[in-house]
Amino acid sequence: MFSALRERQFRLLFIGQSLSLLGSAVTTIALAFAVYSIGGSNFDVGIVMAAALVPVVLFLLVGGVWSDRLPRQWVMMIADLVRFVCQVIMAALLITHVATVWELAALQFLRGTAEAFFRPALTGVVPLTVSQENLQQGNALRGMTESIGVTIGAAFGGVLVAAVGPGWAIGLDGLTYLASAGFLWGLRGLEQGPSSRGEDFLDELREGWREFVSRTWLWVMVALAAFFHLLMMAPLMVLGPRVANEELGGAVAWGAIMAALGAGEILGGIVGLRLKPARPLLFCGWLALIEAPLFAFFALGLGTPALVGAALFAGVSAALMNVLWETTLQEQVPGESLSRVSAFDWTGSMAFYPLGLVLAGPLAAVLGIQGAFALATFVALASAAAEIALPDIRRVRRRRAHAPELVVQEG
Repeated sequence: MFSALRERQFRLLFIGQSLSLLGSAVTTIALAFAVYSIGGSNFDVGIVMAAALVPVVLFLLVGGVWSDRLPRQWVMMIADLVRFVCQVIMAALLITHVATVWELAALQFLRGTAEAFFRPALTGVVPLTVSQENLQQGNALRGMTESIGVTIGAAFGGVLVAAVGPGWAIGLDGLTYLASAGFLWGLRGLEQGPSSRGEDFLDELREGWREFVSRTWLWVMVALAAFFHLLMMAPLMVLGPRVANEELGGAVAWGAIMAALGAGEILGGIVGLRLKPARPLLFCGWLALIEAPLFAFFALGLGTPALVGAALFAGVSAALMNVLWETTLQEQVPGESLSRVSAFDWTGSMAFYPLGLVLAGPLAAVLGIQGAFALATFVALASAAAEIALPDIRRVRRRRAHAPELVVQEG
C-alpha cells in the first residue's frame, strides 16, 4: 500500500511537504485571527486572504512556463525560501504588536507570488520522483500529507492561537518552509527534458494553452472549480471564522471544524491509495454531492458537532477528487507540457477566489451569513449535477494498470 515511500526521491518530497503543509494549516487558522487581533473587520480578513491569492492567479502561468524550462526542484526551493522570509517577518510584526492590515497584505502578496511558481513545479515534479505504477499512490500519499497537515495543524493552530497568539503560529509556519527547502535540496538526479526547443516565452505559453483547451473535460472541470472557489470556499474561509468567533466559542471551534475536514481528507487519501474508478471524473461528480451538507449546516445555523461531522465527509470527498484529478492530468497530458497545463488549471480554478474572499463580507451584509451559505449549498449541488451529466466528463477513462487494481464501474 505504501510502496511509493520506498522510492527515495518521493520519500524526501513527501516528508518535506508534510512539514510544510502542517505549518500552512496552522497559518490558515492563525491568519484570520491575526487580522481580528489588530482590529480588522470581515472585509480586512478578505483583503489579507485575497492578497495571498491574487499573485497566484496573476503569476501561475509564468510559473508554469518557467517550471517546464528550469529544474523544478530549484524553482520549488527558491519559492520555499521566499515564503520562509515572508512568514518570519509577519510573525515579528504581530509579536511586537506593530502590524497593520496593509503590511500583512503586502507580505501575503509576496508569499502568494512564490506559491505561483511552487504549485505548477510540484505537479510536474511528482512524476519525476515516483515510478509510473506508483503514480496514483504517490498522489494519494501527497494528498494525505496535506490532509494530515490540515488535521494536526488546524487543531494545533486553534490551540496555539488561543494560548500564545497568531504571531507565534505564523512563525512556526515559516520554519516549516525552511525545512521543506532542505528536503528538496536532497533530491538527486531528477530527469526533466527541456520544453523550450528554441521557443520564446509566449510561444511556450500558447503551446500550453493549446494543450489545455484541446481537452473539453479539462476546461469544463476548471470552470466548475472557479465557481466552487468564488461562491463556496471563499465564504467558508471568511465567514466560517466569524461564525466560530461569535457563536461557537472562538478559535478552538473553528480549529475543530478544520481538523475534521483534514481527518476526512486522510480517510479519502487512504481510499485513494487503491481505488481507481474506470471513469474518474464522473466519479468526482458523485463525490461532489458529499460536500454540500457542510455549507447547508452553516446555512441552517447548526452547532459545532454537526459542522464537524459534515466537514469530515466533505474532507473525504475533497481528497479523493484531488487524487483522481491530479492523476488524470498526469496520465492524459504530455510530461513536457504538464507544468504549463497545470498552471492553466490552477489559474482558472483560483481566478475568482480572491474576488470571492473580498466579496464574502459584502455578500453576507446583503444575504446574511446564513443566506451566503445557502447560496454555497445551491452551487455545490449544481456543480455536482453538471459533472455527472456532461458527456465529455463521463467519457474520460483512466489508463489501465498492468497489475490488478480495485476498479469501480459507476453509472
